[in-house]
Amino acid sequence: MPPAFTARPIVAAARVAVVDWTLAALVGALAGTGCAGFLFALDAVTATRFAHPWLLALLPVAGVASAWAYRRVGGASGRGHNLILEEIHAPGGGVPLRMAPMVLGATLLTHLCGGSAGREGTGVQIGGALAGGVQKAMRLGAERQGPLLTAGVAGGFGAIFGTPLAGAVFALEVLARGRFRHAWLGGCLVAALMGDLVCEAWGVRHADFTALARLEDLTERWSGATLVQAALIGLAAGLVARLFVAASGGVRRGFEKVAPSWWLPPVLGGLTVGALTLALGTNAYLGLSAANPDPAAPSLLTVFSPGGATPWSWAWKLIFTAVTVGAGFKGGEVTPLFFIGAALGQVVGPLAGLPVGPAAALGFVAVFAGASKTPLACTLLGLELFGGGRAELFGVACLAAYLVAGRTGIYEAQR
Repeated sequence: MPPAFTARPIVAAARVAVVDWTLAALVGALAGTGCAGFLFALDAVTATRFAHPWLLALLPVAGVASAWAYRRVGGASGRGHNLILEEIHAPGGGVPLRMAPMVLGATLLTHLCGGSAGREGTGVQIGGALAGGVQKAMRLGAERQGPLLTAGVAGGFGAIFGTPLAGAVFALEVLARGRFRHAWLGGCLVAALMGDLVCEAWGVRHADFTALARLEDLTERWSGATLVQAALIGLAAGLVARLFVAASGGVRRGFEKVAPSWWLPPVLGGLTVGALTLALGTNAYLGLSAANPDPAAPSLLTVFSPGGATPWSWAWKLIFTAVTVGAGFKGGEVTPLFFIGAALGQVVGPLAGLPVGPAAALGFVAVFAGASKTPLACTLLGLELFGGGRAELFGVACLAAYLVAGRTGIYEAQR
């Protein structure tokens, strides 16, 4: 006789899912609140920097102050995103809660004084640190650490960019190339959705790139020629992502070699950023480069239009960011990578036969896909940011970038 049916395993699995998803929702809500506060503060310090250009002269001082604070009280939190990935792979000492205020303060200081950095790193670390705090406060076992920290990453990413689907997949895809923990996807999605909802509930409004990209200019769907054009942009994006990873790592190793004292790399990095700004005569490559009071300056709001950036804007932003990150300043690389990719698309798109707007949108996500080794998450990122009309083009561009970007990415602890 066949064994009698019993609902006990189903009930047990449902009970575990409810507990995990409830914890994920809590972590997502905390991450959304923390990221909302960070984004409001980031807008304030960016406006202050534009109003007082002389703050750029204090960038070396800001770098030394951040480095001193991390040496004094930061502890393991100085490893940032890599520490979170390491603790997910092999639970050890956990992620300290102080990582959240440490990275928030250091990132705001970087942007106040003009460092070319992003905001993703801060959002992810806030989410991971708060998840670690929930684990310790509730005295959860080591078996809960992996899914909880991953949910924190998803919540932080989804809240920072307003892209919950990409945030959920990014949190899993970034762990290890070629392996995807499907069992954790539900918790990540819950956390990312909650993080985005709570962040918006606090009044955060993300930029709308749909109108800028003008994907409707691509009238033919599933055209072989258009797919080839998207692949060409992806190949160029992958090579630039590879260049960025090599440049930022090379700058870090170079500073460590010529400046062995802990305080010298941020001093040299800050002086270099200041000298480059004076030499170019523009502040367009400082901070996020997301917007600029000068309408003639390249930014993420202008780069989707013909003439919105110079042919070498992508290279200058790459240099500024590689120096900033390589010198140890906090904030992350993702938003600068968005600018680099969009500016690159503006150059490569017309050469490949694509309009500037759609080409910039493809480059926007493809460079990040190559640098982070997360092509699926970046495909979803393109759909959430620019509209879902041309999913195949984002997929082709991100995959092409991933294939040529090399084995090394911006996250050292990625397996």
